Parts: sequence; C-alpha cells; structure tokens
Amino acid sequence: MKKEKTDWFVHDRFGLFVHWGIYAIPGRHEWVQSREKIAAEDYKKYADRFEPDLYDPVQWARDAKRTGMKYAVLTSKHHDGFAMWDSQLTDFKVTNTPAGRDLMAEFVEAFRAEGLKIGFYHSVIDWHHPDYTLDSPHPSRDQDPGKFNQGRDMGRYREFLHGQVRELLTNYGKIDVMWFDWTPPEKNRKDWDSENLATLVRELQPGILLNDRIDYPESADFVTPEEYQAKAWPERDGERVLWETCQTLNGSWGYDRDNVNWKSPEVLVKVLIDTVSKGGNLLLNVGPTARGEFDPIARETLAQIGEWVHRHGRSIYGATAAEELPPQDCRFTRRGNRLYLHVFSWPLRHIHLEGFAGRAEYAQFLHDGSEIFFREGDPNAVAQNTAMAEDAGTVILEVPLRRPDVIVPVIELFLRDS
Repeated sequence: MKKEKTDWFVHDRFGLFVHWGIYAIPGRHEWVQSREKIAAEDYKKYADRFEPDLYDPVQWARDAKRTGMKYAVLTSKHHDGFAMWDSQLTDFKVTNTPAGRDLMAEFVEAFRAEGLKIGFYHSVIDWHHPDYTLDSPHPSRDQDPGKFNQGRDMGRYREFLHGQVRELLTNYGKIDVMWFDWTPPEKNRKDWDSENLATLVRELQPGILLNDRIDYPESADFVTPEEYQAKAWPERDGERVLWETCQTLNGSWGYDRDNVNWKSPEVLVKVLIDTVSKGGNLLLNVGPTARGEFDPIARETLAQIGEWVHRHGRSIYGATAAEELPPQDCRFTRRGNRLYLHVFSWPLRHIHLEGFAGRAEYAQFLHDGSEIFFREGDPNAVAQNTAMAEDAGTVILEVPLRRPDVIVPVIELFLRDS
C-alpha cells in the first residue's frame, strides 16, 4: 500500500511551494515577527490591512503548470498563527481581514482544476495563541519565561492544533500532502502529541503523504532537507529514503521586497536535475506580494524553467538515480532503458562514458530529438591526429562544437541491457 501511495510523488518530482500570509505586508521575510520581536498585539495591524485585491489563483495555477510543476503546497498557517482559511477555532484568520473570504478554498479549486495535486503547509508553532509557551524563536523570548508562561497550557494548545488540522483535512476534499513545520529545540513530540496528530491525519486522509518535522520520524513518508543539496541519496539506518528538498528563489520564503539575491534559472534547473539524479523531489517556493501577485522576477524565472522542462521532462518525470557514474560536470537520471546525460559544462567535441561499451544502442539530444554519433574506444589505437587510445569499455559521444541553446543540454541514451 505504501508504495502505491507514493508512486505519484516519485513520478512527479517537481512541485510549487507557496509561502503567503500577512507577513507579506511588511515585506521583510516571513520571520519578521520573530526577527524584530514584534508583540502579537502590534503584529495584528497587518491582519487589519490584508487586502490581496490582485490575488488570482487561476493565474498562479497556470504559472505552476507551465513551469512543469505537478503538485503545490500552500501555507495554511505560518509561525505567526494567522489562518489563511475560515477556521472556526480562532478570530485571527483571513475572513476577518479586508480580504473577507477563504483564500485557501480558491487556491485548492484553481490548482485542482489544472490537474495539480494539493498539499498544505501547517506550522505547529503559533506565536499568536494564548496557550503557546515560550521558546527560542518566539518574538517574546526576552521576557521572563515563568511570568510569560503563567496561565498558559500546552494541553489546550494541542487541542487547538489538532482541531485546526481536522478542519483542513475535512473541508477541502482529497489532500495529497500534509507538510508540517517545525519543532524548536526546546520542544518535542509531546508538545504536539505527534503520535495522535499523525494518526488523525491518516484517519482523515488515508492516502496522504506526511513529512518529517514533528519530531516523530516513525510517521514520516518523506524527509525534507531545506535549502540544501544532498551529497547523495539520503539514507536512514542504511536504507535510502523518500525525500524532497525545498528551495527558495532568493533565500526568503515569504515576500521580501528588498531581497535581490535571486537564483538564476540555470542554477534552479541544475538543482532540479541534481535532486532527481539522487532520487529526490524539488519543491520550489514563491512568496507572493501582499496584493496577491507573484513577483515579476519570480514569474520570469518560472517561465524559463518551464521552457526547459517542456523539452526535457522525459529526463525528470518518472526518472530517478542511475547506478552508473556520470562524466565530470554531468548528472545522470534514468527511466527504464533510457539514460539521461545532463551536461552542466559543455565539452570540446567529445564526452567519454566509461563502462558503456556494448550497452549503448542509440543517442540523441532530448531538446530536438537529433541524432548523436558515438563510437567505442579502441585500446589498441595509435595516438594520432583524430584517434587516441581509449580505455576498453569506453563509449565516446561526438557532440557539436557549439553548445545547444538550452539551459542544460540533455543527451538521451537508449541502452541494450534493460
């Protein structure tokens, strides 16, 4: 059952992360309340001004689909405690702002209409709730813990947390991913009652995938390294695990007006390739503005990624790590008897594939389907103008001098051995 449940995730490989909330109004990172130690009563002014009149989830969904993304995860609640849906358990919610409506419902409807699977990001931290106790990320962390926590009851907070999760997994139809975030150093699974929380999630949505951030790894379907490229396929207890890296466009998850550290489309395409080459998924984040739009730079970046994916999706969807070692400055992904060579640094005329003699049947560029000639190395050849002695077992691809005009060229190799 578990493999069947995860089949779509392993196949789809590429998703959209959306961090959106009232922190988009200050426009100084989604952690602005903690960074600037803003008290809850002062932070509420942003809820009073939340009026995303340009919010168009249909456009968001179309942008995601054109980028080649197959699923999307939206923040239901970040650490500030603000609910992006019409929660019946709090007044600190989107329907009590000038927006006046359930923005998550519109998101789910629009993305589902485009055929994308749906996930919810939900923080187990809550800096707004009156029963949530002090910890190191809390905006009020400089206060005396004994005085601050007096009268607070994490038991009541747990009931609230579980109640909101019940709402989310009951009111929006089938949900494909529950993406919890995260456990501070001072807290652990007891604070969230993680065992029963995971049980609740499974009971309400039997087919859902659950991530690994509630200090209860036994319940996790996949692990989530953040803004980090794994050296190899991650393992737990010597076994490869299902994994997904989440990455930002510019180092901030929420809208950060003055952050200009934008990653290039080339870097992000290489991150996608590198991730799949190690058996993982990429969840790429956009932080919309307070008025509900994707930043123009974000849209252009997504468009260029989408143009590459459009022509090279065969090397991503349904593909995974290959057992073969790629040449220098290259990555392999594999799907059945097709091996995909992603060339990060363009060589001079030849690419050498060691150990492929007798295995390669045909080769072509993926972006246009044009043939690539290859030959097998001859260890007995005499070094001369155009022939060099090669190690036995090597296949030499003969590539054009001019690099193809795509972000990362991909060569599709058809193999005989499977």
